[in-house]
Amino acid sequence: MKSEGSIEIDRPIDEVFRLTNDHVAEWSIIVVENEMLDEKPGRVGSTFRTVTEENGKRMEFQGVVTHHEPPHGSAIHMTGSMFDIDAAYFFEDVGGRTRVTQKSSVAGKGFFKVLLFLIGWMMHKASCKATQKELESLKRFCEQGGVAAAS
Repeated sequence: MKSEGSIEIDRPIDEVFRLTNDHVAEWSIIVVENEMLDEKPGRVGSTFRTVTEENGKRMEFQGVVTHHEPPHGSAIHMTGSMFDIDAAYFFEDVGGRTRVTQKSSVAGKGFFKVLLFLIGWMMHKASCKATQKELESLKRFCEQGGVAAAS
């Protein structure tokens, strides 16, 4: 299942790139823990652990940075017990503001794989809404003091 969302943020591209990638647990609605386990030079290959919580359900993911090209793009692959997630962020300078586009795909495992096949069309709509809510939270974080608080 794939989803995509985009938003414009009233901050320079360098700041938005840094805040998006370095402060996930501070701006994300669902990420409650994000811990770098092994940071590699240039970040590609770095590993991390992420814990999400949604509707009272906590899930843990092991992640790896698959792309890191400041300030234009970054991508990660996360492995969980029920599904894996690939997420990529693209950053575009739009006259001093920044357009952030997130593209992600979820690959189910076991029963969740069957569930995605059967009702994926319903889950896709919810996933796109969740993506947009996450981007709106990122926008608020960046525009309402995220830079000062996270510097």
